[in-house]
Amino acid sequence: MKFHTSTAEETIELGRIIGSLLKPGDVLAMDGTLAAGKTTITKGIAESLGVKDSITSPTFCLISEYQGEKMMLYHMDVYRLEGSEDFINLGVEEMLYGDGVCIIEWSEKVKSELPKKSIIFNFKPNEDGSRDIEIQNWNNGPINWPAAK
Repeated sequence: MKFHTSTAEETIELGRIIGSLLKPGDVLAMDGTLAAGKTTITKGIAESLGVKDSITSPTFCLISEYQGEKMMLYHMDVYRLEGSEDFINLGVEEMLYGDGVCIIEWSEKVKSELPKKSIIFNFKPNEDGSRDIEIQNWNNGPINWPAAK
């Protein structure tokens, strides 16, 4: 599925819709350049899960854990890791195979360690500030969004 968002608010709204369809154990692998929209869409997903805390990029702490009303959200940023071994050494297996939702930014660095059922997000920012978002391996049902292809 392909989506186009023109503003940060549209990206957050798409995240809200996606978040409403997620199930315990879902893993979202997010790829894209710096400022592509990975954390922005995570804000909407977190809202749908009932997270009340502000969502920020976990670049420096690597993993942020948020208690949602529906389920836990584990927000990971693996940009600073050297690779898959560093990722596993963080103790992420319990999160990846648990009852919460995992969102992994810069997931291309650790793809070999992610569950095969992971939902892959590819973000492409455009010069006008909009972004194109492609989602692969989505098995949770249709996403009703005006710009879906």
